[in-house]
Amino acid sequence: MCTVLLIRHGEVSEEGADRFIGQTDLPMSEDGEGEVRVLAHRLERIPLDAIYCSDLNRSRRTAELLADGRAIPLHVQPELREIDLGAWEGLPRREVAERQPADYEKRGRDIEHFRPPGGESFADLSARVLGFWRSAIEGAGAGTVAVAAHAGVNRVILCHVLGMPLCNLFRLSQHPACLDVIEWKRGGPAVRLLGTTGM
Repeated sequence: MCTVLLIRHGEVSEEGADRFIGQTDLPMSEDGEGEVRVLAHRLERIPLDAIYCSDLNRSRRTAELLADGRAIPLHVQPELREIDLGAWEGLPRREVAERQPADYEKRGRDIEHFRPPGGESFADLSARVLGFWRSAIEGAGAGTVAVAAHAGVNRVILCHVLGMPLCNLFRLSQHPACLDVIEWKRGGPAVRLLGTTGM
């Protein structure tokens, strides 16, 4: 049986408050690192065979904290980057809503396919992330791996595993430093824990 611990990075610095920060490379805040340390402590008795993360600072740092004290490989995968929000990166949500109301409303109506100028849609993100997921995770043998990723990345993976339409991805809660657990058995994958911040 293969088990995946799907983890979102901890809270980011205040610079990211109420902004579009897909691939904007903000660090975790002190509180965010503390959240991940608490989770790492709760997981310390679970043996891990590998940890995967994106190349963005907040994901890599989450993986490093999870790996602390463990002699296991850490795999940096650019495919696990958060969604690219193009020209909207770093902008306050309110500013985008006020200056580009038609596009902002269009995104709300078609969250799966809308692309900000120069950016990705969630369908694009899903194709990118699931390419990695199918080759590195679904084909893996028995064991336990951790994936330290991002809210959007985790949501598209969970939609895939649950057979859930991508347009409903925001129905899946992904708080900072939350944990999802996916297990493969003979009948296929099952989500054992979803968006928990406790154990």
